[in-house]
Parts: sequence; C-alpha cells; structure tokens
Amino acid sequence: MRKLGFLFALIALFSTAQADEGMWFLMHLKKMNEADMQKKGLQLSAEEIYSINNSSLKDAIVQFNGGCTAEIVSGQGLVFTNHHCGYGAIAELSTPEHDYLSDGFWAKNHAEELKPSSLYVRFFVRMDDVSERILSLVSDEMSEADREKVINREIAKIEAENNENGKYVVSVKSFYNGNEYYYFVYQDYHDVRLVGTPPSSIGKFGGDTDNWEWPRHTGDFSIFRVYADENGNPAPYSKENVPLKPKYHLPISIKGFQEGDFSMILGYPGRTNRWMNAAGIEQNVKYAYPAWVEASKVGMDAMKKHMDQHTAVKINYASQYSGVSNYWKNRQGMIDALTQHKTAKKKAKAEKKFNKWANKKANKEKYGNVIETINAYYQATNEKAKHDNYLTGMLRSSKFAALPSNLGGALIQYAQENEAKRAEMKPRIQGFIESNYEKVYLPLEIDVLADELNLYAQKAGEIAPFIRELSDKNQANFQQDISNAFDSSVFGSKDKLFAYLDNPNASTIQEDLLFKISMALMQKYRESSPELEKLESQFQAAYRKYIAGVLESSPNEKHYPDANSTLRLTYGTIRSLPLNGKVNDAKHNFYTTLEGTIKKYVPYDEEFDLPQKLMDLFEAKDYGRYADKEGYMPVNFLSDQDITGGNSGSPVLNGNGELIGLAFDGNIEAMAGDVIFDPKLQRTISVDVRYVLFVIDKFAGATNIIDELTIVE
Repeated sequence: MRKLGFLFALIALFSTAQADEGMWFLMHLKKMNEADMQKKGLQLSAEEIYSINNSSLKDAIVQFNGGCTAEIVSGQGLVFTNHHCGYGAIAELSTPEHDYLSDGFWAKNHAEELKPSSLYVRFFVRMDDVSERILSLVSDEMSEADREKVINREIAKIEAENNENGKYVVSVKSFYNGNEYYYFVYQDYHDVRLVGTPPSSIGKFGGDTDNWEWPRHTGDFSIFRVYADENGNPAPYSKENVPLKPKYHLPISIKGFQEGDFSMILGYPGRTNRWMNAAGIEQNVKYAYPAWVEASKVGMDAMKKHMDQHTAVKINYASQYSGVSNYWKNRQGMIDALTQHKTAKKKAKAEKKFNKWANKKANKEKYGNVIETINAYYQATNEKAKHDNYLTGMLRSSKFAALPSNLGGALIQYAQENEAKRAEMKPRIQGFIESNYEKVYLPLEIDVLADELNLYAQKAGEIAPFIRELSDKNQANFQQDISNAFDSSVFGSKDKLFAYLDNPNASTIQEDLLFKISMALMQKYRESSPELEKLESQFQAAYRKYIAGVLESSPNEKHYPDANSTLRLTYGTIRSLPLNGKVNDAKHNFYTTLEGTIKKYVPYDEEFDLPQKLMDLFEAKDYGRYADKEGYMPVNFLSDQDITGGNSGSPVLNGNGELIGLAFDGNIEAMAGDVIFDPKLQRTISVDVRYVLFVIDKFAGATNIIDELTIVE
C-alpha cells in the first residue's frame, strides 16, 4: 500500500511540476524575473547577480575558449569547467609519454601548470540596448542587402565607441531575428593554463554510450587558471605573469540539496531555434539532420579504425573525434525527439493561429503573407539542405576536404610575388603548415576523405561537378584516387610543402588533384545564385516580421530571445526524471552515486573502465567531507533549467549563489529542446561539485587546489 501511495505521489510530481522556460538577459532580471525567482527560493537580489558598478555573480562567469562556459572559483584565478570543454587543450598537451587524457594531470604548484598554444576566457563587463538607435535607420521599404549595410555601419560605430581604444571586445548582437539589438562589452584573457584534469576514465566515463543519457556517472570537469600582468590586465603568455585576482569568485557549497530546491545556471548557451517554423523543422528532420548523421558516422568509423591501432593517433584525433561523435548523437536524438513529439504539427497549429491574426484587416498588409513566404523558402531549399549537410559532415571529419583550398590560394599568390614579398609571406605560411600538419596521420586522412567522398557522391544529389566527374570515372569509389592523390600531391606532407616554398610554381598547385577536389568542395559549399539570394532575402524579411508579429500579438507574455552565445540566466529546481525502464541504484532519481559508477565498471573497456584507486576509495568508503549526509558519494544530478550547447561547464548555483555543480549535458528525452521547450522532460545533467572536490582531494591528492577554494559546509 505504501508503494502504491509513493507511485501516486510520483505521478503527481511529474504531472504538475513545470520547468521554468527561458534564457534571460541579466540586465532584465529586476523587472522580469527577480520576484518569481525569490518566490521559488533565490536569496539574492538581481543587483547581486548583475551589477555594473559593484562586484556580482556575473564577474565569476566566463566564456571558455569561445564554445563553453566556466566559473572563477578562487581569488587566484582558478577556473572550473567541463572535462569535455578542456578536452582539446588536454589532448594538445598530451603525448604518448605523458598522456594526460588517459592518466590525468595535477599541478602541485603554479610552476607546474601547463600552457596550451591557444586558449582564452572572456569576462562579461556590461551590456546595453541599442535597438532604437539601429532600427531608426532602417525601414521595411529597404531591400535586405541595403538594410544589412546600414545596420553593419552603425554596429561598427557602436563597437568603436565602447572598446576604449582596444581595451575591450565589443559585440553588437541581433535578437528576435533583427527586431532588437544589444551591445556586449567583454575583456579577454589569453594566458590560461591547465591546472588539473582527471583521467578520461573519470572525466569521460560512459563515453558515447552514456552521452545524453540518464542515469549518468561522469566526472566531467577540468581545472585551469587565468593569468594576467602584474596590474591584472590581459597579457600574452609570459613567465612574469601572475594569477589573476578576479572581481568575484564563487563560494562552493558541500551542504547538499534536495529535490525541489531552487537552483539557477549562468552561462553562454550557443544556439537555439525556438522561433523556427514547422516547415523548417520538417526540413531538418527529413533532409538536413539525416545527412549530417550519416556523414558523421562515416567519418567516425574511418577515424576510429586508425585510432584503435595507434596510441599517438588516438591522442591526436581524440578532440576531433569527440566533437564529431557528440553532434552525431545529438542530431540523431533531434530526429527522434522531434518526430516522436510531433513538434512540427505543434508549430503548425501555432502558425495557423498566428495566420488568422495576421490576416485581420489591421495586420494583413504587414503580416498577411509571412507564413506563405517562409514555407515557400523551405520547400525550395529542402534538397539543398540535404546536400549541404552531407558536405558539412565531410568538412567536420576530414581536414583535407578544406585544407588544400584554404592553403592553396596563399601558395599560388606566393608563387606570383617577387622575392621580397615572398620573404615577407614565408614565415606566416610556414607557421600555418606547421600547425596544421603537426599531428596529421595521413593513412587516417586518406580513408576519411575517400569514404566521405564515396558517400557524398552517392547520396548528396546535385554535387560539385568535378566530384561528379571523378565519381563517374571510378564508379563512385574514391579510395584509389585519393590514395594516389596524397602520394603525388604537394599537400601530401609538410616536407613537400616546404620544398614548394623554396621552388614555387603556381601551376603545380592549380594542377594538384587534392587542390582541385578541395576547391570543388569549397566552391560548392559557398555556392549561391541570384535566385537563391532572392529567396533568402524574402525569407529573412518574412521571418523577422513573423517574430515581430508574434511579439505584437501577445504583448502580455514574457518572451526571451533565442540563444546566441551571449550570457544568460536560467532557473528552476532540482528535479527527477521518470526512469522509463532504465536503472538507477540511487534512492531517488535526481542523483547518481559512486556505487552506481562502480556497478557500470567493465575492465579494459574504452568507455567503462575505472582507475583502481577510485574503486579502492569506494570499497573503503573513504569520501572525506564530501559524502552526502546519508552516507553515499554523489556523482551527477538533475535539474530542470533551460540550457543548450555552450552551457557546458556552466555553474549550477543554489539560492545563495553558491556553486553546487557543473552542467555538462542534456537528456535524450528532451533532445528537441533547441526547437521547443518541454516543461515535463527538459533536464540538465550536472556533475555534483562534491564529486569534483572528492576527486581532486581524495583521488588525486591535490590539496593545494582544495586550499584555494572557499568551501561552505
């Protein structure tokens, strides 16, 4: 009977609880969100989260290397982010002799910290609304091209006015597809060094199998440090630089939390398409995403074959493979979720309602034909979307699909210049060659490019003409052609390219088969036509008007713009997810435990192996002060905030603004979340900060890191 009562309670929880949709601007929190957030458990004011004149939470949140989020957690510039966000830098610093991906790395002092070649963090300084200033300069009578020119001129002025002679990076962003504009002021720091990372068997535990899945048991974190000059200003890497003293750093709570507790996330969500129309969703589900998925899988299979055979190849291609793999599963999940939840039908229903409003007498002239125009555009571009995604999948997997084209133009120009100009150009070209060929493994590159071209020729429809000629000649089998091309090509090795620089000849490049293939692909990738440009112009105008019309027709609703890599806040609660046949050994399904991690252990398995020391700590129940009050070691947890890619590494904060976890994933059930928010299924998967500290302290013995932190018990 008690079990039945619990079941009814569980059903009631999932049927009545609603996640809080929205990715909110910090400058609007006071008027739009503060009261609601405080009602749900926030103990801070909007001013304590975002202040221009005083230190606030926003000063501890940084964009990490342009694609993730991170947080400052000490007064010495220490940064927490995800393991997968630091993956590229960790892989770059790794060698077969010092394999930090496999073995982990822990600096015991500042001198041991490692500098990757290119890594930066971006601090948010302030933002402001410039919609009226920009939109007052344009009108509906303008062509899209003229409108864009006027707007871009004004954007350049605004950015110049606010960068303080280059001190800041200023970016003006469009919102609601050109219906509003805001400028953002940032400060970038480029001396960022690796401090610590767990081995992949912790930081990437579960691999592709568990990616996007719950229950999850991944220690997805890594640690870096920001350095500055002696005055705290950004500076190029130097041994003289010192750890940054930030305006604010996050305190870390190890008190734990319960289901229903308030939590919030600040971060840089990359891209959502919540305003996308039904026809756009149909295009993605039936044309674009299947092509992306298929091309990604072909590239992954070709890479994996060689990565499994050579440790150095596995290290050198780990970051690229991980990126392709992540999007491969994401796009397949999107297809499944959008289809299962009939998202296009839901959007079509809303559009029908909008169209009725739009064709009222007062609205018809401005909005009457926008849905028709949008639908016509998608109908005309379905096949192109399929082609472009096969090609995009190839470009993400194959370095040599684009490299000969990108480098070849410079090599042709180099051959045509006089000796003095060549001497000026040569060091830059040599540097580009060195960086691009440093870790290239040609047998892998040959197989990836050949396999991708085979798929492209067979499936992509109206492909690049030169590729079609080669395909017809070889009966859609590029293996021998590509192998021969690498043997004879200038682009076949770094040594051949350096030899070319000593004896340049433009025709050598122009007749090079790899160059011709790459040029054909890139020209097709950039291909346009007057007809297509006209269609795109009509679509952009209609899409902008559609969003303006939705805003106008529902003035009392709280609307938020799509994510576009600008700092946002999202809030909600710690919240379980129905298991639907999956198994979680935890007492409640809003968290997982180290016990569950150990139960997934498979010796020598690439995805589910574990370090012996971690298992020893579990057997001894040696969790230090990081165990939950009920005695278990927490690993991951669920909350219901509205996030997307780019939020990886974002801090999950409790109502006091204390760090309780690092967001690192979403759940497969809500994979349609970039297009439509599902209040019942939307979840964020995070690594519990107590597990992070346990790994740093008890597993790694890196107490020097623990000593820096402000820990709230």
